[in-house]
Amino acid sequence: MRQDVVKTYKDVHSWVGIVSGMFLFIAFFAGALTMFREPLTRWATPPSTQFSAPVPLERVEELIAAVAITHPKAADSYTIQLEPGPEMPARLYWNEGQRREPKLMGANLAPDGTLEVHPVQESKLGYLADELHRRVGLPLPNSVALPITGIVSMLYFVALVSGLIILLPSLVKDLFAVRVGQNLKRMWLDVHNVLGLFSLPFHLMIALTAIVFAVHDQIYDAQDKLIYQDRIEERWEDHEHPPAPDKATPLLSVTALLAELKRQAPGFTPVTLAYSREEEDHGGHMGLRVAGHDDRFGHRSGEVGYVGVDSTTGLMNETEMMPGFQKAAEATVTSFFTLHFGSFGGLPVRWGYFLMGIAGTFIFYTGNLLWIESRRKRERRNSGPVEQSRQTYALAALTVGVTLGSVIGVGFSIAAAKLLPGRVADVESWHIGIYYGFFVAAVVWAFGRGAARAGGELLLAAAVAFLAIPLVTLLAPGAWSHPGPTRLVDGLALAAALTLFYLARLARKRSISGQPGSVWSKSGPKKLVSL
Repeated sequence: MRQDVVKTYKDVHSWVGIVSGMFLFIAFFAGALTMFREPLTRWATPPSTQFSAPVPLERVEELIAAVAITHPKAADSYTIQLEPGPEMPARLYWNEGQRREPKLMGANLAPDGTLEVHPVQESKLGYLADELHRRVGLPLPNSVALPITGIVSMLYFVALVSGLIILLPSLVKDLFAVRVGQNLKRMWLDVHNVLGLFSLPFHLMIALTAIVFAVHDQIYDAQDKLIYQDRIEERWEDHEHPPAPDKATPLLSVTALLAELKRQAPGFTPVTLAYSREEEDHGGHMGLRVAGHDDRFGHRSGEVGYVGVDSTTGLMNETEMMPGFQKAAEATVTSFFTLHFGSFGGLPVRWGYFLMGIAGTFIFYTGNLLWIESRRKRERRNSGPVEQSRQTYALAALTVGVTLGSVIGVGFSIAAAKLLPGRVADVESWHIGIYYGFFVAAVVWAFGRGAARAGGELLLAAAVAFLAIPLVTLLAPGAWSHPGPTRLVDGLALAAALTLFYLARLARKRSISGQPGSVWSKSGPKKLVSL
């Protein structure tokens, strides 16, 4: 391959990587956490003392009748929890508030038949990770953030393709080479190349599916103009729905309904039954949507698929999002969700996606390191002694501040999850405030101290943030009431804290003994005040 072609692709790879790399670091770090959103939620949920053991499914109709008498609003829309857990301890739930300000209520029957009704405060920890992932860390509404996510994903795809073209001439020679030694730039390049090459199919898939998710509204708008002549909504409304049962027909009991559903879909495990009464102009019957999982197939959301069921007979009547029952077109759309969320194959796939997500953060971080080190080499070639430009120092500080700021913010937000419920009214806002508070502070600190000093200091702060997670567990009431999620979350947090402590030590050592003129050496300017 001609050297001028390789150089062109190197320039393309460098600049699209610089523009998108820090956004992608946040998206991949948060995305890795979403693989274990359920254990995180259970870890963050305090043990319930308000509800007795969940009423058996055979008595659910008795519970529904009791709730309807005292809370009529629940009779038209409620959810039956088939697998109650620490985060959802009751058997029946409904929303007592408004759409913008929901108030989740839970109900159960005590052993003596007494109705137990209490508000339930859900942990918003999983929500924070999901929103950071979807919006690439931007504190903006979806209408603004998602198109930016789409642009970042397109740049990400270009970076992947150009990076592969750069690597092709030396692919065989450098395939398994990771040269650890005095030449740190060479070592980081080897790590970057090995991680990027062996995870290339995964990254291509994530990039393409992310583009579809981020700009799907624009895709529908284009289809509306070019194919449906501004009548796409009419086509959706013309979709054939199954005939509705008479609203006077009694509902099938929950146990009978589950038995009928198992007969139709033996591998499908229902998790929730969501009942809702249609408007009178649609018949006023009780609709039913069942959420569940079947690890043999992909799911439409991160954890579950959905099926519409006739609430009077138990027969499935809407299978557009039902794992294993979709038509070819519907399965094709679901495949985008499945591949992006890792919602297939059960726990092994989730662990694989988690590890690939963490590896991805190293790819984006080392990409910026390589550009910065290349600038130092270029400065030496052009003018003898190295005199780093202020722009290079700024990029180094921004890289350190953004990447480590997101790690610190997530760590302290997770640690706060056991302390916030019951103490603050708006848990979601507190999680967001904690994250962005530490994130902004880290970026300001990096610019004020410079990359060399701030690197070790912020790594130390990140280690403290993740060490706080198991410490909070020890201090919180009922610390080991959820042993499985507790061992998983605290174990991973402790491993992350130890790793970050070690990296902080290495960063501090390099800032002291680093080559003069390097942005990672304290010999550089202490503050970035005149860019």
